Amino acid sequence: MTIRASLPRRAVAELVGTAALLVVVIGSGIQAAGLSRDTGVALLANSLASAIGLGLIITLCGPLSGAHLNPVVTLAAWWARRRGSEGLAGREALVYAAAQTVGAVAGAVLAEVMFGRAPGALSTQVRGGGHLLVGEVVATAGLVLVIQGLERIGRRRLVPVAVASYLVCAIWFTSSGSFANPAGTVGRAFSDSFAGIAPQSLPGFVVAQLVGGAAGLALAGFLYGGTGRVARRGAAAGRGERGAGRQAEGGTRETPAARPAYEAVS
Repeated sequence: MTIRASLPRRAVAELVGTAALLVVVIGSGIQAAGLSRDTGVALLANSLASAIGLGLIITLCGPLSGAHLNPVVTLAAWWARRRGSEGLAGREALVYAAAQTVGAVAGAVLAEVMFGRAPGALSTQVRGGGHLLVGEVVATAGLVLVIQGLERIGRRRLVPVAVASYLVCAIWFTSSGSFANPAGTVGRAFSDSFAGIAPQSLPGFVVAQLVGGAAGLALAGFLYGGTGRVARRGAAAGRGERGAGRQAEGGTRETPAARPAYEAVS
């Protein structure tokens, strides 16, 4: 179900959702690093907590704002509208991105305070090197492809679990650890912790994420066509097949409850 919410209400949902995501990512990173000196164990704990938290946040905020929590996802929605599909207007996209960035910084500061650390301390963890930027391009392209692909085949209800699952994978298979979120990357610069990133590393990561987002969007368009086009064709074909079956059984009329759950796209 989608709740018809005003833009301010949706912006607050994006702000709170992104703040909660950063609390989970940074907080679990601080906790994991404090409990284990084994980097692999700490990363495993951090990735699992982050994925579970992200899935829950998307489930809760999705009906309000779409739970973008990420300027790259918002830009993809803006581009979809420009192509004649459902999405966000330019003003809405700007408001979303601003709310996400403010929320990310607030979430990082809150995580620091929650663990008794000095709030506002900038990260000293430099993440440099071209191989890390390639990792961010791949991570962000994959994220956008997962979201856009599910939307275009009419299975938007799978987004929470699919995105959460992708996050766990990408944290482990990419060289950068899959930040894949410009707002989240800015927020993580305000935490000198396991999950932090030094301010001087921000420009490269953000540019790589934007490039990856564009690549993922282009790949989704090539594979699935326009937003909703595949979903409409699949739904129409499915209804035609079921309708023929109903006629063969005596003309029983199909009820909405008989449709597969993935056709009831929110």
